[in-house]
Amino acid sequence: MAATVAIPVLAADEEWQEAEAPPPPAWHKEGLLAIEMPIRTSLNFGVDPTTLTIGADGVVRYVMVAYNPTGSVNAMYEGLRCDTGEVKTYARSSEPGQWNKVATPVWRELDVTQSATRHTLAFARQGACDGNAPGGRTPEELIRRFKDSRQNP
Repeated sequence: MAATVAIPVLAADEEWQEAEAPPPPAWHKEGLLAIEMPIRTSLNFGVDPTTLTIGADGVVRYVMVAYNPTGSVNAMYEGLRCDTGEVKTYARSSEPGQWNKVATPVWRELDVTQSATRHTLAFARQGACDGNAPGGRTPEELIRRFKDSRQNP
């Protein structure tokens, strides 16, 4: 059972500081939390729930898996800031166990018009975020919220 994470509330004059991201975790294509994407998207997306964490810095970290009907698979180890609507990609992979770290990861704004962030925006809207906060205090709560949003849109 995961412990409850205390996400600090910053005073107006305090600057947010990102915690060091853990190394990219092992991931699997089986058992993904499927992300509903617009019909015009040729890829399918899902989050490996075993990789989901919520840091003390408020960043939701996870592995997003993208795959298509021909069998191509790519994964991204990402961080999501619900409070600012931003995503950072820490590493990429085309097969489990083989990560390529991003040399200089940067925070990018979530934007429905940008294919590079559209999947993360969908994940945020479908339960990863609850307004400006993570969708739960623990990964288990976030997963439950995500699944509930799928059953009760």
